[in-house]
Amino acid sequence: MSLDLDFWRGKRVLLTGHTGFKGAWMYQWLRLMGADVVGFALAPQTNPNLYDLLNLGNEKSCIGDLRDLGAVQSVVAQHQPEVVLHLAAQALVRKSYRDPLESFSTNVMGTANLLEALRDCPSLEAVLVVTSDKAYENDERAVPFHEGNALGGKDPYSASKGCQEIVTHSYARSFFSGKSIPVATARAGNVIGGGDWSEDRLMTDVISALYREEEVVLRNPLATRPWQHVLEPLGGYLLFVQKLAKKEISLPALNFGPNGSASVQTVVEEVCRLWGDGRRWVQDEADQPAEAHALALDITLAAEELGWHPLLGFEETLQWIVSWHKTHKDGGDVKRMTLSQITTFQSLLAGS
Repeated sequence: MSLDLDFWRGKRVLLTGHTGFKGAWMYQWLRLMGADVVGFALAPQTNPNLYDLLNLGNEKSCIGDLRDLGAVQSVVAQHQPEVVLHLAAQALVRKSYRDPLESFSTNVMGTANLLEALRDCPSLEAVLVVTSDKAYENDERAVPFHEGNALGGKDPYSASKGCQEIVTHSYARSFFSGKSIPVATARAGNVIGGGDWSEDRLMTDVISALYREEEVVLRNPLATRPWQHVLEPLGGYLLFVQKLAKKEISLPALNFGPNGSASVQTVVEEVCRLWGDGRRWVQDEADQPAEAHALALDITLAAEELGWHPLLGFEETLQWIVSWHKTHKDGGDVKRMTLSQITTFQSLLAGS
């Protein structure tokens, strides 16, 4: 399931969300393959952040808001993308409770604005809109979701991702199918990796506590999630959109996740063990907004259609994260570490 480096070399790519955690990793990978990438996103939301650590501000970078249709139309007109990877989102469940309108306006209308701006783009070959496993209607049975399951969402974030799916597939059928331009969605599980400092993320809380030599405070230690290293779904996205653009596949959506799920407690205990200083976790006794207790994804279709499957085991995934953050904590070269992990993972893809 190797990537076609000839396809990506010189390819004009519009990447939204490049100032975020997943987006910064994707931008670096695309540039490593020689793609001509322009990023469009809000300014980084945290300090530190991976965008600055990788010096992506020195690349083609447009700071703007997807809710501003004129700004989106401008970047499309100027760059004339051949491939679009839409990763930008308000991606935090608890933040969606505090400000539900931001989640809906960014995730739903922001996506509609992007697709509207792309309707008359003559260079366009394929569009991939990244949503979430939380786009599925979750009945808490912990049965893995497959692509044909109903979309839904109880909390504002999950509902906005379900709506994002509906908007994307409406535009695909109404405006792009007649032009033979594939527009699809990708639904990923919980993504973890080096360089994520977003609020209310498990790895952020764990690593921050380890940096400060404090106990790790957990809200829902028994909650289970399909944890995966950030490079796993990004590799899937690249394979998927590559095959869409080359007309080798025709699918509206694919899941990308690990082979199983693990509890928050299991992840934290393993990270603390790998970190090696005897840190422990404690339960946060404060009342918390409701979140899904169990999530799991069925990745059979991605395996059948792309030959895609997870490449890093659970312990290896966490070891890569610990190594990345120890490099950062010790003042090492995190860009070199990031490029090394991408190169290693790309080699694993080629050999799988």
